[in-house]
Order: sequence, then C-alpha cells, then structure tokens
Amino acid sequence: MAIINIPAGYYQQFDADYALETPGQGYGGWQRSEIKIDTDHTAFVVMHAWDTGSLEEYAGWYRAVEYFPRAEEISREVFPPLLQAIRANGMKLFHVVGGGRYHENHPGYRAAVELAGPEPDPVESVDRDPVYEELNRFRVERVFPGARNTADIKRGFDRIDFAPQARPESGEGVAENGRQLAALCRAAGINHLIYMGFAINWCLLMSPGGMLDMRRYGIICSTIRQAVTAVENRETAETEAAKELALWRVSLAFGFVFELKDVMEMLNRDLPSIKDLPNGHPT
Repeated sequence: MAIINIPAGYYQQFDADYALETPGQGYGGWQRSEIKIDTDHTAFVVMHAWDTGSLEEYAGWYRAVEYFPRAEEISREVFPPLLQAIRANGMKLFHVVGGGRYHENHPGYRAAVELAGPEPDPVESVDRDPVYEELNRFRVERVFPGARNTADIKRGFDRIDFAPQARPESGEGVAENGRQLAALCRAAGINHLIYMGFAINWCLLMSPGGMLDMRRYGIICSTIRQAVTAVENRETAETEAAKELALWRVSLAFGFVFELKDVMEMLNRDLPSIKDLPNGHPT
C-alpha cells in the first residue's frame, strides 16, 4: 500500500451569511488542501474519449457539439504524458465506453462483462402516444441536435472508435456501464476513481459508468481540471462557465478536483518534462 499526499481542490459550501444581502456569498468557495491518495485503492478512468473524425467529414456533428475541438486538443496534449505516467507508475487505468460497438472485441471489455455477470432486464419504458412522439420530434428539431445535423451524427457514431491517444492497452478494464465498472473496481479493490474525458457536465456525470452511477456504489469520484472539457451553451461558450459549474458540482457531490501538474508529480516526482506541462489548459 502506498499512501501519497496530493494537493486537491474542493469547494467550501458553508457558511451562508444572513447578514449579507445574498447569504450564499458567505460561503468559503474554492479551497486547496493536501489529501491522501492510496494508490492501491485509486484508479484513473478515461471516459468517452472518442475519435470523432473532422469538421470536414461530419459538419453536422460538429455544429451540434462545439466542444469537439477542445476535446481533441486535450487528447493530443494532455492524455499522452498523463496516461504514460499512470501506466509507468503501475496504477489502475480503466476505460468507460459508449455510443457504438467499437469496444466489444477488446479483452478488457470481455473481462468486465464476465466479472459483472448477466445484465438485468432493461427498465420498462412508459407507454408512448402521438403527443409524446411529437414532443420528442420537436426537441430533436428545435433543441438538440437539429434536424439538419442528425444524418452526420448517425454517420459519425456508425464509425466511432477510441481516440488513438486513449486506446486501452492489454490488461486495462473496459466497461460500458456502472455494473461493469463497479465489478472492475471490486476485483481490483478500488474505491476512488479519478475521471478524465468528455464531457464533465454531461457524459462523465450522467452516462452509464459516470459519476452518478458510481457514487451509488459508494465510490469517490474525482477529476482532473485540465483533462476534461464541458458542453457549453451560447451564453457560456466564451468563458466556459459551464465547465466551472460542473467542477463545483464534482467537488460538492462526488469527490475532488485535481490539477494536472499535481497529478503528474504524484505519479512521478522525477518526471523530466514536468516543468513543460501546462498548469492550466485552454479548455
């Protein structure tokens, strides 16, 4: 067992000050403190790090998902040294997949399926009616992703694959849902997961195998600020405020927010290129 101290970000959601016009402004806000990481019981997770092609190939997909260029930059610049350090250190690295069948022949996925056992019967949906269908069509056409973009999105998902920088290596577990990821965690004695991937306020939070799923199994779920990006809207895209809110939510409900440099130093304090790694990242 190796217990290592690492600086971590957390949000102090107390005390509201009722002497202020806005009591919540009395909260302590973002803080940093050293916490303990037990490397035998902590694993890293790469989630939904996809090869999504290019704007030229799938213009409709890129029109609907504006974070793709940020995700690609993280995959190119952050993932290679980070995943290399995780593997060199000997810590567990899992992968959470979705959106296609690109993972089904990977031995890490077959191992997770065997560990988790048979899947339960799917949840029975409520009955649908013409109004229900009309409302869903309205949302597709007017909310997301837009009728003109659906064909490109389908084409993109039909050929989706691991991003080349995030392809699982031999011996790394691959899960497509929370049951499988929990089975991998139980088999390896893991109770703390540190997530990276896309997007922190969407898939990493809500998709199968995301933080909401895993918190139900009692697992602490943390993230690395520079290894994630978020789904932004028109009002938040310039400042990436949606990402900041998501990091606050991770801290408040799931775990901790780590900085890339601190994680790299934890993994290998003698890494020669550590001085060259960005403390921040334009995500």
